[in-house]
Amino acid sequence: MIIVENIPQLIAARDNLKGSVALVTTMGNLHLGHLSLIERAKNEADCVVATIYVNPLQFSINEDLSSYPRTLEEDIRKLEALGVDLLFTPSDEVIYPAGMHTHTQVIVPGISDQYCGENRKGHFRGVTTVVCKLFNLIRPEVAIFGYKDFQQFTIIQKMVSNLAMPIKILGIETYREASGLAMSSRNRYLTDQEKDRASGLYEALIWAKKQLQSNNLDFNSIEEQAKTTLKEQGFVVEYFSVCDRNSLQQAKACDKELVILTGSSFGKPRLIDNITLDL
Repeated sequence: MIIVENIPQLIAARDNLKGSVALVTTMGNLHLGHLSLIERAKNEADCVVATIYVNPLQFSINEDLSSYPRTLEEDIRKLEALGVDLLFTPSDEVIYPAGMHTHTQVIVPGISDQYCGENRKGHFRGVTTVVCKLFNLIRPEVAIFGYKDFQQFTIIQKMVSNLAMPIKILGIETYREASGLAMSSRNRYLTDQEKDRASGLYEALIWAKKQLQSNNLDFNSIEEQAKTTLKEQGFVVEYFSVCDRNSLQQAKACDKELVILTGSSFGKPRLIDNITLDL
C-alpha cells in the first residue's frame, strides 16, 4: 500500500494506478463498518483508494474535534491487510492551505439544513466541501459510503448529480454490534452498560417500521411515541422522523419508499441511525 500525505504525491500515485478506482473516505479509527466499505470497493473497481482525514470544517465549536479518536498506525495495518492500493492522509494545511475559513465551500441547499444539519450548523457544508475536493483530486469511478448516515449519503448523491461529476455513488447497509447498535467511532465513548442500553435507538426504529408495515400511517403519532419511549430510556432526542427516502422530506400517505431517521444523544456521544422500508 502506498501512503501519501500531500497533493503532488497523491496526484503522482493516482496517475500510476492501473484500471478503475473506487474511493472510500474516512476519518480514521476504523471499525468493521469501515472495513466493509473497503471490501465492497474491492468488488467494484480494479484499485482501491482510501483517505483518512479528520475534517475540522464539519465540526462545530462545541463538538469533539480535539478528542476525536485518532488511531492512524492501527488503521494503516487494517487497510494494508485488506489490500488497499493507496492511502491519502493529509494535514489541515494540505486540505486548506490558505486557512479553513477562506477556502471555497460547497453547499447542497435545503437538504443540508434538516435533521443533523439543523442541530449541527455547517456540518454538511464541511462534508461536501472536503468530499468534493477529494473527488477532484482522486477522480474515482465509484465511491462507497455507508447508509448509517443516510442524510449524508443522500446529500453526496445530490452534489454529484448537481455538479455532473462522473462518479457512481454506492451505499452499503449499516454494520451493527450484536445488540443492534450501529457501529461508530463514537461508540468508544460509551461504557459497556451504556452500549447495551443504547441499542434502544435501533429497537425504536424497528418498532416504528412495524407500525408502518401494519398500515398505521399516522406518522406524527409514531414519531411522538418513539420519542417518548427514547426519552424514558435516557436518550436526548433531537429528531425521529418518517421521511420519503429520495427527498428526505416528511413522508406523506402517498409515499411508498420511506426511511426513518433519528439523531439522539446518549451519555457522552451523539448517535444517529435509520431504517428503510417499502410500503
